[in-house]
Amino acid sequence: MNYDLPDAVRVEIDGPVRIVRLSRPDQLNAVNEDLHLGLTRVFPQLSADPDARVAVLTGEGRAFSAGGDFDLLDRMVKDRALRHAVIAEGRELVLNMIRCRVPVVAAVNGPAVGLGCSVIALSDVVYMAESAYLSDPHVMVGLVAADGGPLTWPLHTSLLVAKEYAFTGDRIAAARAKEIGLANHVCPDDEVLSAALAAAHKIAALPQQAVEATKRVLNLHVERSVLATIDFAMAAETGSFDTEDLQENVARFLKRS
Repeated sequence: MNYDLPDAVRVEIDGPVRIVRLSRPDQLNAVNEDLHLGLTRVFPQLSADPDARVAVLTGEGRAFSAGGDFDLLDRMVKDRALRHAVIAEGRELVLNMIRCRVPVVAAVNGPAVGLGCSVIALSDVVYMAESAYLSDPHVMVGLVAADGGPLTWPLHTSLLVAKEYAFTGDRIAAARAKEIGLANHVCPDDEVLSAALAAAHKIAALPQQAVEATKRVLNLHVERSVLATIDFAMAAETGSFDTEDLQENVARFLKRS
């Protein structure tokens, strides 16, 4: 099957496994429009690939994803149509990932920030490199975390822990992520992808209908929780772009860079 995606997301075939790579390594896989669109589109295409049994999601280069691209955020501040389009696409991305037919194994090869952190939380099995960390800094920059950790973290960890990290945006080191239920395994940096691929091939060798229906049973819990919160969250995030806090933070970052 040919995948129709922007260059910022690449899919490689490894037998029944599809390796999905976030591919803006020079920008630490920061999420611009192309990467956002690619992530939105890739999961339905994985579901439609008749030979795909499991996907492994990873980043190219030193990071999994450095989070939102501030140039994109700046344009969203100034362009309401773009803002609404990107946020609507974010809703679609979350639901597409939850409803993806095949299990998704994350290989967190480096920092996973913002939307990068979110797609880890929406994955089915998570392998993290020892030096990697998670962080959801939406609130720190003045955004409501509409597609972030608060959507799903309460299903993985305690509500108190989810609140602390959502409010502060503090980094969650790999060992701490495993301790609180946000990762399954921590590996040496140079082994994280191979470990995730081994797990993916193990799952791919199991009876297909049983694996996929069991994933759907489990993700019904996630989907119902997300649908209860996401529309309020998206509307609130849209409003964030009109606040002085966000506008000043974006301007300050762009001036520094």
